[in-house]
Amino acid sequence: MSELRILAHDLKFPEGPAAMDDGSVILGEIAGGTVTRITPDGEVDRFSQAGGGPNGLAIGPDGALYCCNNGGNAYAHGGFLSTGPSDDYIGGSIQRIDPRTGEARTLYTHCGRFRLSAPNDIVFDTEGGFYFTDLGKRRARDRDHGGLYYATPDGNKIIEIAHPIVTANGVGLSPDGKVVYVADTEAARLWAFDLDGPGAIRKAPFPSPHGGRLVAGLDGFQRFDSLAVDGNGNICVATLITGCITVISPGGQVLRQVKVPDVYPTNICFGGKDMRTAYITLSAAGQLAVMEWPDPGLRLNYNG
Repeated sequence: MSELRILAHDLKFPEGPAAMDDGSVILGEIAGGTVTRITPDGEVDRFSQAGGGPNGLAIGPDGALYCCNNGGNAYAHGGFLSTGPSDDYIGGSIQRIDPRTGEARTLYTHCGRFRLSAPNDIVFDTEGGFYFTDLGKRRARDRDHGGLYYATPDGNKIIEIAHPIVTANGVGLSPDGKVVYVADTEAARLWAFDLDGPGAIRKAPFPSPHGGRLVAGLDGFQRFDSLAVDGNGNICVATLITGCITVISPGGQVLRQVKVPDVYPTNICFGGKDMRTAYITLSAAGQLAVMEWPDPGLRLNYNG
């Protein structure tokens, strides 16, 4: 495995990187309210003032960026530990962002009569729809439940498919598209939801709290953040506090933990011609890191 190097500095809680075909990376700066393009030589272009808290990003079938916006957070401990909603928080949303102009358009703020709380991560299927997680907001004395949702990029359909999940964070699809994985932050558990079709899960029976199958959990004080799936079907989960990427097989075996120089690595994505270039957001330090990965990442259904 190659040495990790820092591609960009001074980012404001970077998250949700999406590797583009031209070698650039687009990510959200949650604490800055921007969607930002980073060129292969490290130049930083904050091209979209999305507002709120731009979190997970994915390229859709139309070439646009689709953004999970958590609505904004308040921060402590040097600006990387979320302590609850920001003062101007009004709820979360799903946005469509033009990658050329930076124009941000809101697609969804509700699922039925329920307000989205803190959309977090997103992945598109082959049908052109997308799965996304809602982490939920934590407040001083209570919090919102998280969940898993499915929606279409035209803004006309959104459904709740698993609820409640305590802190639904990372989301990804298996190589065959038949399983959607969700990382639960506070429990450090990885869940699998078997699919019968787009947005249709085959629920695991009781005592599953939400219809998911438990794939793996970690002991000690570790917390799961976002994830990516590699070409072998293994799930690479950004792991907080211990500061690593945890690679888990579909059968639940922890294959390895790759250490990085930050206690808050929040996400990983894959790019490059051979899909072995791993981009990792180091959110406590405000950096984007890059390294060669031992296995190729799974090529996503749509690329920018």
